[in-house]
Amino acid sequence: MNSSLKGIIPPIVTPLINEEELDESGLARLIEYLISGGVHGIFLLGTTGEATSLSYSLRREFVEKACAFINKRVPVMVGVTDTSAAGLLEMAHVSKSAGADALVISSPYYLPISQNEFVDFLKNISPKLPLPFLLYNMPSCTKMHMSVETVRQAKELGAIGIKDSSGDLAYFYTLLDEFKNETDFAVICGTELFLPESVNFGGSGGITGGANIFPRLFVDMYKASLDGDLNKVARLRDIVIQIEKKIYNISADSSRYIESIKCALSVLGICSGYVAQPFSGFEEAQKQQMQVNIKELAEMYPELNEEISMLNSIT
Repeated sequence: MNSSLKGIIPPIVTPLINEEELDESGLARLIEYLISGGVHGIFLLGTTGEATSLSYSLRREFVEKACAFINKRVPVMVGVTDTSAAGLLEMAHVSKSAGADALVISSPYYLPISQNEFVDFLKNISPKLPLPFLLYNMPSCTKMHMSVETVRQAKELGAIGIKDSSGDLAYFYTLLDEFKNETDFAVICGTELFLPESVNFGGSGGITGGANIFPRLFVDMYKASLDGDLNKVARLRDIVIQIEKKIYNISADSSRYIESIKCALSVLGICSGYVAQPFSGFEEAQKQQMQVNIKELAEMYPELNEEISMLNSIT
């Protein structure tokens, strides 16, 4: 699994019809779109996948069906973070049975947890995990920013990498420097604009939510960074900045990132835009604005227009 932890690994949305029903056809289309776009792996039940808003039965069904649709064409990792060790381990074994390749673990959320307590938690659960695991540093949602020492100790307990979504570039550089000579530990960015820096300074790639909408864009940015094609990187970074402006900022809600991605996928005809409670998704005026903005992006950038056209070949 270590050698597969590189490139663009989208944290995919969970397509829903309602609170307890998957949009199965939408999920199948989304997976085909991502794989056709050249992604290097798929991450299920991350923050973008609304994991904490889904029932356990729906999480189980989603993992099983997504793994079946993917059918070993790319590596699959599953977020199993929970408020309890029992819940985490239950989903870990579901993921193993479904055919996933790795687990993704953050610090348990809701109650604050110290660095030492989290390391003790990992000492307890790591021997019980049925698959390799990565860390997920998401302090905005978990109340804990993993220290470099905590990450080091987690590696000694078996962690094979970390996805950093702190948005702290100085911290990310410190991680890259700490593990630069350790090929058995992947440092992966979760902040889209950090992708070139991740690659240029020894990182393994990106787990980028925008790759749900435009997988080829992020794959091309990753490849251009590997090739040292600075002009292409600069152009593609400009497109990512425009996506930030025109797709992620239609709403002012704190949940706008997930709502925006789901709305964009709905506008593109890939899957339902339904968002799980406690959030409600976009109103009609916002959906119409999304249509206008995606059309403008496609007209501004031939790369995006070509990628959208690729959808015609996906059934």
